[in-house]
Amino acid sequence: MTRRAKPSPARVPFQHPAVAAKFASYPARARRRLLAVRSLIFRTARRTPGVGEIEETLKWDEPAYLTRNRAGTTVRIDWKDRAPDKVALYVHCQTDLVETFRRLFPDDFEFEGQRALLLAVDEPLPRDALALCIEAALTYHLRRKPPRGRTPAP
Repeated sequence: MTRRAKPSPARVPFQHPAVAAKFASYPARARRRLLAVRSLIFRTARRTPGVGEIEETLKWDEPAYLTRNRAGTTVRIDWKDRAPDKVALYVHCQTDLVETFRRLFPDDFEFEGQRALLLAVDEPLPRDALALCIEAALTYHLRRKPPRGRTPAP
């Protein structure tokens, strides 16, 4: 009996027709950049212990990536016509993630408040820095929980 290999992150099929339609609706430059970010999300999830399976859906009409085991916070990606040369990677604004990213990578990204990293559609993607940001988001709740049987220090 042969085992079927998991699809490579670059070829992960869309989980819902609505997500595929959303990607098809983006202008070509933005779509290419968003597909690269999407691929990096799946690749990062696959190699990060504790993340588990990723669910791809739409939230607020934006592609969203959730850890099925609730290890992390939702990551959303999108392009807006008011900023045609940028795409954004969003995280929950009540986390400290964007502030952490701002401290760690002040020259790699533009930031939008406490909720987003902005990426130029035509510049090289800062893959290593972005992968670390994605990993931090996908493991956010794992890092916030005390180990079982132990209570957090006051």
